[in-house]
Amino acid sequence: MTVHTSHQIADPAEAVAFFDAHPDIDAIDMIFTNMCGVPRGKRLRRHEVIAVYENARFLPGSCVVVDITGRDTEETGLVWEDGDADRHVWPIPGRLVPAPWAGPNAAQFLTGFYELDGTPHDLDPRHVLGGVIDRLVAMGLTPVVAVELEFYLLDRERGPDGKLRPARIPASGRTPADIQVYGLREMDDLRPFFDALYAAADAQDIPLESAISEYAPGQFELTLRHKPDALAACDDAIMYKRLVKAVAAAHGMEATFMAKPFAESAGNGMHLHVSMLDGAGANAFAAADPQGTPLLRQAIAGMQALLADSFAIFAPNANSYRRFKANSYAPVAPTWGVNNRTVSFRIPAGSPASRHVEHRACGADANPYLAVAAVLAAMHHGIAGQLDPGPAVVGNGYEAAATGAAPMPSNWFAAVDRFAGSEAMKDYLGARFVEMYTIVKRSEQERFFATVPELDYDWYLRTA
Repeated sequence: MTVHTSHQIADPAEAVAFFDAHPDIDAIDMIFTNMCGVPRGKRLRRHEVIAVYENARFLPGSCVVVDITGRDTEETGLVWEDGDADRHVWPIPGRLVPAPWAGPNAAQFLTGFYELDGTPHDLDPRHVLGGVIDRLVAMGLTPVVAVELEFYLLDRERGPDGKLRPARIPASGRTPADIQVYGLREMDDLRPFFDALYAAADAQDIPLESAISEYAPGQFELTLRHKPDALAACDDAIMYKRLVKAVAAAHGMEATFMAKPFAESAGNGMHLHVSMLDGAGANAFAAADPQGTPLLRQAIAGMQALLADSFAIFAPNANSYRRFKANSYAPVAPTWGVNNRTVSFRIPAGSPASRHVEHRACGADANPYLAVAAVLAAMHHGIAGQLDPGPAVVGNGYEAAATGAAPMPSNWFAAVDRFAGSEAMKDYLGARFVEMYTIVKRSEQERFFATVPELDYDWYLRTA
């Protein structure tokens, strides 16, 4: 698979200018994001950072297949058999920024993974996304993407019952218990956190916009402005997730993007808003018809057709599957509709010029690069094949079923098996990527289900 869109390496002059403007900064985090979406890397001194911008930095190749717990996935053959050999990481342009939550001397920058000969590493999620973008560009289309992420703010200490609980209100010490969706008092109660979050986002040039109290106590969603650069939009999302967690910790709370932290409350979703620019820079989905152009409907049909194949990307963890319940604002079928939050693929209300689709299946625990890669791959698939999505759902999408589309996998094992066998995913994401991602997830599955949880004792110890 040829990859060139993501082959973006920063000019060393960028680092020199940054340190001239910030002479006190001397603790800089170098960040790489692998398959599981967890930022990993090194903390460097300023003189080391200049060297990275000039000559790259070595990281072991095994980093690309580290699992969600930080453990090497030896089953990939990319650890001992490879001698745990080093590769290069190179800085991404425009991503060396202050990290104000960590103090006046702190900063960070994002990197991409490369082979020593300069070839983009085929297991780096950013390069995987770049390859999919290239195929749309070859069609004369430029994807415009925005990433919305839901999260919970939690108390650092468990409740008297030993369970998680929403963060206590600083002024009163009260633990919120009401849903209060779109509540403004809930935003006021946590004003210092949100003020610090916006200030840090501005310092890092993360385009953070509106905030709402979501459909559960302690749950919130903030909007990242859309960009006609899908790679940059995902860079924003990666930086934003780290920022939310760091600012929450600085305010005595813990932020989580776990898909379903509370069994009886709403899950955390990652909603992906996508449109396409044509060769003239106009929105190719724009139409007076609320259902958009034929191109938009073809893109939706592609997302329907490949939803099951890519579900292991959208719901990457065991916990991810607890989120999909009827009447929960998480979708349960490959349905589409206009101005309808009960479907997987929603065309939001708005002016003709703003016409786009919102992909609502992803959990907030998904890797943004891979999630957007899978969505754009499906859109390309639908457009290339001029697929038909069928009629839009009107009313309750939980009671409707999509025709002609495979149902969403109901569990982690089924999703990974479907992904492993998908010729479409191998085509778009790369056969080796599909193989390695599958091995990582199957290794996680084996370890996860080898652990005996307390629920087993509650259900079976005396009754079985």
